Amino acid sequence: MKREWILAAALAAGISPALAADAPAKAEAKAPAAAALSAGEVRKVDREAKKVTIKHGPIENLKMPPMTMVFRVKDAAMLDGLAEGSKIRFRAEEADGGYVVTRLQKAK
Repeated sequence: MKREWILAAALAAGISPALAADAPAKAEAKAPAAAALSAGEVRKVDREAKKVTIKHGPIENLKMPPMTMVFRVKDAAMLDGLAEGSKIRFRAEEADGGYVVTRLQKAK
């Protein structure tokens, strides 16, 4: 439906449908920039509850200032190898009334 709307709007504006058809692909190409990782330091790991406490810098995609807070993790395997003091880079998103870490990597 979105694609049809884009094509209809393009025709109304006098833009070639072939050019308008590329618009969704170009929008998807920008997605990785929006998926930037935030820096943090692990304060506590709760493997049983699938949670991690992170002291983090600003989380741009959530418009969140630096603070220390508890996050659920999308997958318990993300907690493997983490310990207090581990420097990490992570992606958090709002889901199910809370915040969930969807990507996590140890910082170098």
